[in-house]
Amino acid sequence: MQRPRTKPQEIELLVRQNTRLAKSLWPGELGPSNLFALKKLTRESGLALAAGEILWLNGEWYVTSGGLLRIAKDNHCHGIHAHAMSKLSDATHNRWIFKATVYKSPSSKGFVGYGDADPSNVSLMVHGAEMRIAETRAVNRALRKAYGIGLCSVEELGSFPSNSGHTRDREASATHSANSSNNGQPHLRDQLCLLIRQHNLDPTLVKAYAADFCGTPSLKEANRDLIQSFISHLTACAKENRDMHVDLPTQFLCPTRGG
Repeated sequence: MQRPRTKPQEIELLVRQNTRLAKSLWPGELGPSNLFALKKLTRESGLALAAGEILWLNGEWYVTSGGLLRIAKDNHCHGIHAHAMSKLSDATHNRWIFKATVYKSPSSKGFVGYGDADPSNVSLMVHGAEMRIAETRAVNRALRKAYGIGLCSVEELGSFPSNSGHTRDREASATHSANSSNNGQPHLRDQLCLLIRQHNLDPTLVKAYAADFCGTPSLKEANRDLIQSFISHLTACAKENRDMHVDLPTQFLCPTRGG
């Protein structure tokens, strides 16, 4: 994996921040081996959990598209080219295959990755966006090849990694209950609105950040599990900002922030 061009003391600070935030976001879920993997990943890549560049999902660490693009930027990636393979794609049935090539330098021959998407291998929440998902998957795979990143990207998943045969049923149910509660807890929309008010965040930008975090075209297309994960993530970021002076992404703060 491509090592970050960052001072060792800055990397160790990031290791501590990632570890602290991970324990806060997923209390009781992370064992010593999981935390060791997170520390190793942080040292090798410089990815930041608070920036949504890595994600813990169903017992595994995943890199996000944003994390991969940041690694490419930090290493002065020369360019990325992606195009649909028309002979293999079928727009009528929303089946798309993309080819992406990452050029690390002007003289690079390029690192190639392929991405496919159709209604059978994407979440029910993003049916209709198969073309964009195929392109993102292709770019992510090419970036992972170019920079030696063995960690799968969350956007490459068909849905949630699961051995259960009921994944689709759970996703279908989520379309009707993403903002409902059957356990006496506040609705997700209410939780997010309260968080925005408490920390005086910009609602429009928070929604954009949430969609990027969830890997969906918009927040309304994300299912309940991902929205809950984002709320936990944003809550922890806000707490870190208040208690430990770790900056919450400033682009999501209102320009006229009060006390």
